[in-house]
Amino acid sequence: MREIVFDTETTGFSFKDGDRLVEIGCIELLNKVETGRSFHAYFHPERTMPAEAQRVHGLSDAFLSDKPLFHAGVDDLLEFIGDSPLVAHNATFDFGFLNGELVRCGRTAVDLARMVDTIVLARARHPGAKHSLDALCNRYGIDRSHRVVHGALLDAQLLAQVYVELTGGRQIGLTLVSETIEVQTSFQPDAAPAKVRPARTFSASDAELARHAAFIAKLTNPIWGMGEGGAGASG
Repeated sequence: MREIVFDTETTGFSFKDGDRLVEIGCIELLNKVETGRSFHAYFHPERTMPAEAQRVHGLSDAFLSDKPLFHAGVDDLLEFIGDSPLVAHNATFDFGFLNGELVRCGRTAVDLARMVDTIVLARARHPGAKHSLDALCNRYGIDRSHRVVHGALLDAQLLAQVYVELTGGRQIGLTLVSETIEVQTSFQPDAAPAKVRPARTFSASDAELARHAAFIAKLTNPIWGMGEGGAGASG
């Protein structure tokens, strides 16, 4: 099952009140295992960055001045997320901005049925505990020492690890598959996926079987002959 864990950074708390999305980071999971594929982009918000928002994520007007508008990168974003479930922490916030931007540039909003909220999962699994991303990283021993400020891709990477823990732990990915799967390590639309070969089945050759039969013929009352007319057969 393919899932996308994502996070956003914005100019504030409400798209309806004029705030805009300025960064999005997405991590691909396949059967709860990170594939190494990701999507990350910054966008010019077409407005100034409030000081309080900049203190959270560190994205200034100067840094965002040469970044593309959302509609310029929307096709790549939609191609990456596809029709997969979308996992976010306090997901109604991130979906509000993502869908706000999509509708603003004439695209269809993402169906809320695809939304997976890790805060809801955390409250069900750890009632009464703290459910911030930092608190959950601490609970599960996930290193967040490099998280000096909020960043969409970094937070999505941390959240992906938290999500795996909330839904069963790291052992969830220890499955054996016989079919060939496709693996792509980075998001490059034109790149050919690498092929992973399934496990091989090895059989003895005719010559090996003949040598084995000759060896067995030299044994007295071999157990391999019981039940097939040998010394140990009943009847």
